[in-house]
Amino acid sequence: MNTDVETIKCLIIGSGPAGYTAAIYAARADLKPVMYQGLQPGGQLTITNDVENFPGYPDGVMGPAMMQDLQKQAERFGTDVRWGYASSVDFSLHPYKVTIDEVKTVLAETVIISTGASAKWLGLPSEERLNGFGVSACAVCDGFFFRGQDVAIVGGGDTAAEEATYLAKLCRKVYMIVRRDELRASKAMQHRVLNTPNLEVLWDTETVEIQGEQAVEHALVRNLKTGEERTLDITGFFVAIGHTPNSGIFKGWIDMDESGYIKTKPGTTQTNLPGVFACGDVQDHVYRQAVTAAGTGCMAALEAERWLAAKEVPAEV
Repeated sequence: MNTDVETIKCLIIGSGPAGYTAAIYAARADLKPVMYQGLQPGGQLTITNDVENFPGYPDGVMGPAMMQDLQKQAERFGTDVRWGYASSVDFSLHPYKVTIDEVKTVLAETVIISTGASAKWLGLPSEERLNGFGVSACAVCDGFFFRGQDVAIVGGGDTAAEEATYLAKLCRKVYMIVRRDELRASKAMQHRVLNTPNLEVLWDTETVEIQGEQAVEHALVRNLKTGEERTLDITGFFVAIGHTPNSGIFKGWIDMDESGYIKTKPGTTQTNLPGVFACGDVQDHVYRQAVTAAGTGCMAALEAERWLAAKEVPAEV
């Protein structure tokens, strides 16, 4: 029988900008937060080379370095940052039960979920090899680096259409690779795509390989109806086929939408369970930016502090 049980006032599940910002605020409020970093400590930014759109870094910053800065700041105020991941939860009783690494049990007065979301990829070895070297899953994050260049983007939904038109404002030429003979995007987005002069849609097309030694140089694509292959001369390759929120262990306990994003009460980070808050990309399928994630992390910590104060939890839990 597992006797390794620890009671925590504020448990933060997952790192990244949302989790670390929540930790900074929670620690400064003397909530003595404990953070378990998850399977990808630092979140998606650890696989992002240059971050130029986060305030406070006028010369830009490497994604991993930025996450180290956030971790140091959280630890400076007393956050207990730990390796490990939440493997299961039982939210039937308060304090809430969270199992770490399938062996350790934590009882949490408040839980801040900041487990993020993972980009869906095509699954090509070349895509993985060149990730961060011209391959990206965020046009808004990385499009700036490809100003005046030729790029390709994969996807046919609203996100792909929006990012394709965004890239078209920055890049000389944008190829939009769509597997079907139509876009899944809304009519308004379809109209915008089809009326953008430097945006060429490649219908019924799949990506065979992304080519380049040190960085993206070409993309080999194939028409699914004719079998004809074509080489695109590009320096950037963007994947916009969706994200998967890392919310699986909370299913059955926390209300989610059909895609698995955690639902929060409008204008808050409150979930359907009292004392459980969600912030960052696990509850945001619209913006998915580091700065907006950090903002909701702040909100979650402030709301956790107020919730605990209302319950008059003793200083030492």
